[in-house]
Order: sequence, then structure tokens, then C-alpha cells
Amino acid sequence: MIKSIDFLVDTVNKCGGVLGKPITYFKEDDRTDPPAGAEATTKLVKVDNVGGIVGAFASSVSTAALAIAVPNKVVMVSPGSTSPVFTERAKKGEFNSYWYRTAPPDTYQAVALANLAYKKGARKVATLVINNDYGVGFEKSFVAAFEKIGGTIVNKNKPTRYDPKATTFEAEAKSAFGSKPDAVAAILYPDSGGAVIKAAFEQGLTKDVKILLTDGVKTEDFPKLIGNTPEGKLILAGALGTVPGADGKSLDNFTKAFKEKTGQELGAFVPHSYDAAALIAIAAEAAKDGTGEGIKSKIREVANAPGQEVSDVCEAIKLVKEGKDIDYQGASGNVDLDEYGDVKGSYDVWEVQPDGKIKVIDRVSP
Repeated sequence: MIKSIDFLVDTVNKCGGVLGKPITYFKEDDRTDPPAGAEATTKLVKVDNVGGIVGAFASSVSTAALAIAVPNKVVMVSPGSTSPVFTERAKKGEFNSYWYRTAPPDTYQAVALANLAYKKGARKVATLVINNDYGVGFEKSFVAAFEKIGGTIVNKNKPTRYDPKATTFEAEAKSAFGSKPDAVAAILYPDSGGAVIKAAFEQGLTKDVKILLTDGVKTEDFPKLIGNTPEGKLILAGALGTVPGADGKSLDNFTKAFKEKTGQELGAFVPHSYDAAALIAIAAEAAKDGTGEGIKSKIREVANAPGQEVSDVCEAIKLVKEGKDIDYQGASGNVDLDEYGDVKGSYDVWEVQPDGKIKVIDRVSP
């Protein structure tokens, strides 16, 4: 994700920068920890005087960061914070239009995962979620979506929410898997989530239960973290998940250029990260102002119709410099931002292969 932002900054600076100057670019590590994220945001806002921030990734960190960015009139564009809580707060006017995201909220992904569970024959599902904005927000949306299509949530009255800082997870594993569901919808972060799944396996609770995962653990390190059965097979082999997909008009060109530059294939949220940085750059040029107030004044205008459709970021900057209306078409999608800062997006279905590789096998729509 970070390499795609590096790539965007490098690309724009090579074609003249923004407002006639190279983009000044700072990086801070939030360590997926809200207090660290708040500290990093304070530095960016108070010391570095940034107008826009790409991030955070974790919803809990974005919550902490927004408490600093919004009062200081700094725009945040997250490529991966998907909690529905942000939509609810934006509807109340809490962010004053300083918050946007290029990944769709989990209200949509939860519907996609519920549809996938039902399609795979699951009628009784338990939920197992990390106890933070991401996990609980997703859980609530998933429960509503799965019940709406005729499914039953077996632990609805006593949902299983785990503390990522806990040292043992046997009780949580038993709570989710012990009710003999057809599937468990597991909304996790890798380290702690891996420990919960492993605890369920060690108690003999994963047999004949389909494990459904999400974007938070779409990494080939995750199956390795959970490990193998005594017979040497991956415990997680056959697990299915959803992740915000990318279907933008410039995706093919971006994929080729990114691979040439970095030598890497695209991972989850990589196009979304590139687009988040691109929108900040284009909006600043359109506003002729690199402050947060300037970026905020133009970001939806350059992202949405009407305007000339353009997917090349240098061309987009050139056009807005000339005073032309544009409709930026990103690598992740059309990045049409609604009044709450959200995009709709589409979802890839991925499966853990027997060798631990992750393969996209389908696409589901919310």
C-alpha cells in the first residue's frame, strides 16, 4: 500500500508536481494502534503542517486520528478504514467534510459476505469479531444482512467479540464454533485472529465448519500463522473471504506500471491507496490551494461527474490547472464520493488454496 503512494508521489513530481512544486511527503507509522495513530497525526498536523493525510488503514486508528485532523481542518482519505461507524458519524455532520475513503464501507461488504455464506449453503452462522470499530460495525451489518435473506445467527444474543490484547482465546473459540454452525463469519486482524482460529482447531471445533473471512486477513502469511493439521495440511485451506475489489478504468495500466516500478503484484487495497493520494493531489491543484480547506473544497468535484473522464493523474492535474471540470476514474474504481465521503465498490471472493496461496475465485456485488 505504501509503495503505491510512493509511486503516485513520484509520478506527479516527475510531471511537474502540484501548484508548481514537488509534493512534500511525510510518512508516520501508526503501528495499528490508536494512541500511536493520534501521536502520528498530531506531528503531521502541528509540525509538518500537512493539508491532506492518506490513512489511516485500521478503522480504530482513523477514529483516533480524525479527532485531531478535523478540528485542525486537515483532510483524511483512508484507503482501508471500512467501519460503517464513519458513515453514521458523517451523517451527523461530525467530520465537516474532512473525511473520505476510497474503500467502500463494511455495510456493503457485510451484505456481500452474507450473500456468499448463503450461496455456499450456510443457513446457521456464528459471528466471531475483533472488539473494535471494524469488527463490531461489520458484525452488526452482517447479522442484519444474513437474517434478511433467511439465515440464522446462532450467537446473536451473545455475540463473540474478542480482545486483541488477550493472551488466551479458548473461551471465544468455543463460544463461536461450539454451537455447531454451518459457518463462522470471522472478522479478524491477523495476529490475534490467527490465535482464535488455532484455539478452535485445537479444541476440535473446526471440523465441517466453513470459515468465512474478510479483508482484514487477506494475506498469505495468515494461513501460515495458524499452521497445519497433524497430517501436514493447512488448517485454513478452503476458507473463503471477501475483499474490496478493484475494477477501475485505469487498473490494467496501473497494474503494469506498478509491477515495472516495484517488481510486485497488486495486493489488497493497493489501488485504493494510489487513488486516495491521487485525489488529494488533484483536488489541491484544482483549488489552487494545498491546505485542508482547499483540498476539501474540490475533492468531490474532481472525483465525481460531471466533467471529462480522465484516469491518468498527470493529465488530470493538467486539465484542472487549465480550469477544466474532470471526473477522475481511479485504478480501484470510479471513486465517486457521496456526501458522507463513501464509495460503493465491488468485492472479490478469495479462497485459501491447499498450498497457502490466496486465489480470487469470484466477484460478489452488494
